[in-house]
Amino acid sequence: MKRKIRTWRRLRRIAVCLIRDRSGIAAIEFAFIVPLMLLLFFGVVEITSGISAYRKVTIMAHTLSDLTSQSASVQDSDLNNFFCASGAIMSPYVTMPNPCPPAPTAVKQSIAELWVNSSLQARVQWAKNSDGSTPAAAGTVVNIPASLQVANTYIIYSSIMYTYVPTVGYVMNKSGVTLSDFAYTRPRQSQCVQYDAPTTNPCPQN
Repeated sequence: MKRKIRTWRRLRRIAVCLIRDRSGIAAIEFAFIVPLMLLLFFGVVEITSGISAYRKVTIMAHTLSDLTSQSASVQDSDLNNFFCASGAIMSPYVTMPNPCPPAPTAVKQSIAELWVNSSLQARVQWAKNSDGSTPAAAGTVVNIPASLQVANTYIIYSSIMYTYVPTVGYVMNKSGVTLSDFAYTRPRQSQCVQYDAPTTNPCPQN
């Protein structure tokens, strides 16, 4: 009987010691917190980098339209140089070819001139894509902001599309997120920017 009592007391002391032992709490708490910490860390890194890439896309769109609007007329060689100049803005997200042109294929650039007719419809006069794909056909209607709907005027319209692929892909889609933006500017040197035509020709009105 005494042996049973001693055994019970010893077991009770061991149980009390285990209950009072706090040496493993930090490890257990760390195991619970680590996944949340990793989620916050990689989430901040990926989202911050994505915002930075989107900012570059926006600047790139404005740069492309601004460079084009400063010319009275452009040729393919001019537009290819504009694509390269604006494409350099995407560094380090996009690797620039050497030499350039051709423009980097990781980002798709499109430049076009629009004619706003008397019905306030903006129609494509000419267009070119940086990747050599078929651009919008002449006469295609493009939706523009109401503030730009001024009859019998021309607008330089640029659009940019880039797929941002996160380095880790812990929070964002591993296959990438498509970032796009566009910009409008008015021709600065003349009424319109003529494409692949002598500057003495009248501005087209498709």
